[in-house]
Amino acid sequence: MTCPSPEPSLTPPDWPYCGHGTTTEDPVGCRGIHIPGHTSCLAHLADADRDAYLAGPASRADAVYTGTPFSPGLLRQLLRALCTPDNRFPFLSAVRFDHATFTGDVWFDDMTFPSDVSFEGAAFTGATSFDGVTFTSDVFFEHVTFGSDVSFLGVTFTGGAFFQEATFTGDTSFDDSDFHGGADFGWAAFAGEASFRRALFRDASFKGARFEAESQLGPLACGSRLQLDGAVFTVPVIVEAVAPAVTCVRTRWASAATLHLRYAELDLRDAVLEFPLTVSARSTPFSSGPGDPLPETLLSGHDPGVRLTTIDGVDAAHLALYDIDLTDCRFAGAVHLDQLRVDGWCTFASTPGGIHWHRLLPRWWGRRSTLAEEHHWRAQCAPAALAQGWTSPPADTPVLRPAALAALYRQARKSLEDGKNEPDAADFYYGEMEMRRHDTTRSPAERALLTAYWAVSGYGLRASRALAWLLGAMATTLLALLLWGLPAADPKPTTTGRQAAVGQEVTLTTDTPDPVNPTGPWSERVTTERFEKALRVVINSVVFRSSGQSLTTAGTYTEMTSRIAEPILLGLAVLAVRGRVKR
Repeated sequence: MTCPSPEPSLTPPDWPYCGHGTTTEDPVGCRGIHIPGHTSCLAHLADADRDAYLAGPASRADAVYTGTPFSPGLLRQLLRALCTPDNRFPFLSAVRFDHATFTGDVWFDDMTFPSDVSFEGAAFTGATSFDGVTFTSDVFFEHVTFGSDVSFLGVTFTGGAFFQEATFTGDTSFDDSDFHGGADFGWAAFAGEASFRRALFRDASFKGARFEAESQLGPLACGSRLQLDGAVFTVPVIVEAVAPAVTCVRTRWASAATLHLRYAELDLRDAVLEFPLTVSARSTPFSSGPGDPLPETLLSGHDPGVRLTTIDGVDAAHLALYDIDLTDCRFAGAVHLDQLRVDGWCTFASTPGGIHWHRLLPRWWGRRSTLAEEHHWRAQCAPAALAQGWTSPPADTPVLRPAALAALYRQARKSLEDGKNEPDAADFYYGEMEMRRHDTTRSPAERALLTAYWAVSGYGLRASRALAWLLGAMATTLLALLLWGLPAADPKPTTTGRQAAVGQEVTLTTDTPDPVNPTGPWSERVTTERFEKALRVVINSVVFRSSGQSLTTAGTYTEMTSRIAEPILLGLAVLAVRGRVKR
């Protein structure tokens, strides 16, 4: 693909320019800088003067070709005259091709530039190749326009590589290139396919870059950071990267995209997702060729997993996460969080666990999955004794109130339930209820009810707590029956009647006397026989049945109470167990 040459500017350049070929439409003419000792640029020197210049030492000391138009023949003549037998460009100072125009196809293959090289504002109208080139110092391609395909295969950038606001009209390849000093493609435009397979970076910035054709960013490796902030992907893209930090702040995904990452801490703050975006952790090294893994030596010894830090401002309806560490992820500010897809081995933050003492009373934290926002709230707002082990919020991170946390948990729980992740969904229900219990804007009656629900069964999710209360209630009922509920002796029916005269009908009346409250010392009340009777009453009460045992008035009320409370506690324990084993 080629692009037309840009219309010439009517403003004269700042350097002493050639001015050859002025016309009415172009009163400035050739913008090429003067060759020292001449009033023309290299392109418009007389043949004899050009040959003398290229053969002399001046050409090697002053390598400035700003604004010069290079035809393929002129460029080959320059390179043949100046390159050493080992294909080096032996300039003692920086080489400048700023604002130069290269017509036709251009090849710089296998050259070595020992000094800084600048192509700032240059235009390449044909196919361009820098395959195998070695830049031993900084190289500048800012505002360059590549009008056709361009290839940087196997290029070594020892210094910095700067491609800010460069325009790549055709297909672009940086495959197998090594950016030792980092690379900056900020606000570059890739109209054709862009490929960075097996590229190695110290760090890479694609801030504000635009990708308008199917692209493959990777597999690539960065020793520091891969920056995609503000980049725009208008077509499907696959990003495969090994980097300790990947930032996608305000990145716009206008088509389906996939991020396969390793070793990465990912920031998706305010990313715009118009189509599904899948983020997954790659469990095995990327392959840079058959049986040849992508080098990861710069990150050896680090955790190869992927950690998501925030999805603030993201429409989570289009986001799918696989095998991602969400321990420190901030979900606040995300839209449609209930439609987020969390699958695979995704882990959330956990409670500190263990016993913490508060006001001389022990507080046991059971293990459960939590959101990072709850950690921040408890670390900052809870009493010091209860804040131990909770993670403090990062600097400049607002701490949510319990009401907002409850809503956040509710949406995240819906997402987990839709994904059939019942255990984590149960933990998020627990977190939601905790935040409702701590929400001071709710009525005291509601908070008291929630506190009772928490204390009795952990909101129906702590089987051990419900069973402990059940055993306690059964023990209390048993003791109450032994001491006061069972009568001193089981009442026996008594039949009375009399016959007034021989031959008359006999009238008999059977009465059962009221149970007699037990008296005497407690040692006489706690006997094996009475224990067996009381235990039978208690067990029947748990399953909401009457034992049929004669009881005192106190025992009758005790049994009535236990027949209500104990089945409820048993049901809460069963509910909690089901919440943990439910598919």
